[in-house]
Amino acid sequence: MPPGLMCEDSQTYGGSFIYHYGNEGQDSNLVGIGLVVALDYANTYLSPFNELQKLKLHPYFSTLLEGGKRISYGARALNEGGLQVPPRSRCLSLPRVVFPGGVLVGCGAGFLDAAKAKGIHNAMKSGIIAAESIFEHLQPQVGNDVDCADNVVSGYQDAIRNSDVMRDLYSARNYRPSFNYGRSFGILHTGTIYYLFKGREPWTLKHKKKPDHACLKQNSHKIEYPKPDRKLLFDLMSSVSLTNTNHESDQPPHLTLVDEKATLSINLPKFDGPEQRFCPAGYTIGGHFGVYEYIDGENGKNLKINFQNCIHCKTCDIKDPSQSINWVTPEGGGPAYDGM
Repeated sequence: MPPGLMCEDSQTYGGSFIYHYGNEGQDSNLVGIGLVVALDYANTYLSPFNELQKLKLHPYFSTLLEGGKRISYGARALNEGGLQVPPRSRCLSLPRVVFPGGVLVGCGAGFLDAAKAKGIHNAMKSGIIAAESIFEHLQPQVGNDVDCADNVVSGYQDAIRNSDVMRDLYSARNYRPSFNYGRSFGILHTGTIYYLFKGREPWTLKHKKKPDHACLKQNSHKIEYPKPDRKLLFDLMSSVSLTNTNHESDQPPHLTLVDEKATLSINLPKFDGPEQRFCPAGYTIGGHFGVYEYIDGENGKNLKINFQNCIHCKTCDIKDPSQSINWVTPEGGGPAYDGM
């Protein structure tokens, strides 16, 4: 397959993707595969990492990857963003993109196009608009002693509102919320309304009322995932090592527990410790490598957080059912992805 060929799964929301990349010739045999899992899933035993491994058993993937070598691994939480309307609110779901001393661009501002499952184009566009807006804002102040930390580039907010970025998001505003009414309705809505009207429909669907962390169900059926064979399927520990994650040993932890009692009274007994599974750098059985692990203490189980192994995806802060895990911007460090 030629470099630049992109394959996507159109059968499910999110789903899988394949990117063929590299230069013509010797380096043209590079391929990147990925799996997008919406964090409103219900089964507490679901593991996005293991779902990715299971995906590779599909004949298309296994044939494509046969004889290949795993060279990198990574994960992050995607901001769905969009222009949907939150429940009990008439406001749009995008944040204000300007603040004193800075602006928000790309996925950080919610500019991901959920219908196309991509955001690079809007990240680049918003970055260009931000640079132009900042230049125009600072031009009259050249030569003056002005504290940039107090500057608000208000022109960027208006420029984004009138840009292709906003038109792109508006046309796809109903794509993701349509799946809140069930997969069949979502596929029907997407296959007819979205492609027929291209966002010109006179209605705007709302977000789901439940936050992602409240969607987990107790007494979920356990999922048996295939064992690693170190050829096609790999274990979590060796995969996380490819992220080249590093933190200073004396830096303050960026992962903390707001309420450990809630974790031990909700997460463990009701959901069997889901943080060990939804974390893409979670617990590895038989070792102390993962970010989250339940260990035996004097008074029972305790949740141990190894923040040094965190790859900064922020999934835990979103999916934690007791909302006891607090993720803040680290002092430094993190993954150093190679070729991703």
